[in-house]
Amino acid sequence: MHSRLSDLFLVGLLVLGLCGCQPSDEDSVTTDIAVVPKGTTHEFWKSIHAGALKAREELTNAGHDVEITWEGPLKEDDREGQIQVVENFTTREFDGIVLAPLDSKALVRPVEAAVKSGIPVVIVDSALESETPVSFVATDNYKGGRVAGEHLGELLGGKGDVILLRYQVGSASTEKREKGFMDVMKESYPGINILSADQYAGATRETAYQNAESLINRYGDEVEGVFCPCEPVTVAMTKALRDFELAGGQVKVVGFDASDQSVTDLKKGDVQALVVQDPVRMGRLGVKTLFKHLKGKRVRERIDTGVTLVTQENMDEPDVKKLLNPPLEQYLQ
Repeated sequence: MHSRLSDLFLVGLLVLGLCGCQPSDEDSVTTDIAVVPKGTTHEFWKSIHAGALKAREELTNAGHDVEITWEGPLKEDDREGQIQVVENFTTREFDGIVLAPLDSKALVRPVEAAVKSGIPVVIVDSALESETPVSFVATDNYKGGRVAGEHLGELLGGKGDVILLRYQVGSASTEKREKGFMDVMKESYPGINILSADQYAGATRETAYQNAESLINRYGDEVEGVFCPCEPVTVAMTKALRDFELAGGQVKVVGFDASDQSVTDLKKGDVQALVVQDPVRMGRLGVKTLFKHLKGKRVRERIDTGVTLVTQENMDEPDVKKLLNPPLEQYLQ
């Protein structure tokens, strides 16, 4: 009797194995995902990196073997550097690439080459003028620009003189924000005069400060409000206003993205509002969307990661504090 029970037990184990109830070999194979930011110096990209590592942790806890390789150019104006990174990952035959293209056109060729070689690409943060990526995970940047424009218009009571200091040519995300802002000004605030909307800050805080300083030197006696479409421009413009003794709300500043410095400036009253994205969520969903695609599952072509208007009034709310001060140290060693 005992022997017969043992035989039945062994047969049961065999059946379980045949029906696939044991872990599959597929789950034990490492999935190598490359994540390529626009740059590696700004805090926004550190948050994207943290989000990618958070996704890896979640996938690992679910029993999958996933490796994340993070590499990008130092500065956000190095198109050739980012192209070389993508081409290198393609040559090394990574399973997939998550990319924040710093130029909507210049990165088309290397991305399409990667996809043609069998390496799927998910785009995050900033659009690419190509149909080949499997998904686009990003803020609705046009909406974010409109939110900024509406708030600045309200702060000024619908009248006054305003500056838009743009970021740089080819950056699809900031171009959408700038367009959203300008459309609101034209549609809703005919009493607001745009003093300057054709100047570019450049990719670093240093070049942004030089260009902000030049604008304030020229329009300092007139300007009443400023829109800055990303973190380095926001920080640089605020510093220029301080240096010209126009900070503290004398000139209303609405910026985009959060960093230690911009949050400090908001708390002090040198910045009146920040339109804040969720870069940790963006990095996390970029990796998880790519992994899902690699496993043969359907993914959405467009995933909106949200946008929040942050002011002194709501900056201490728990959900907002997480956006302003994400726990990067939990993931970035």
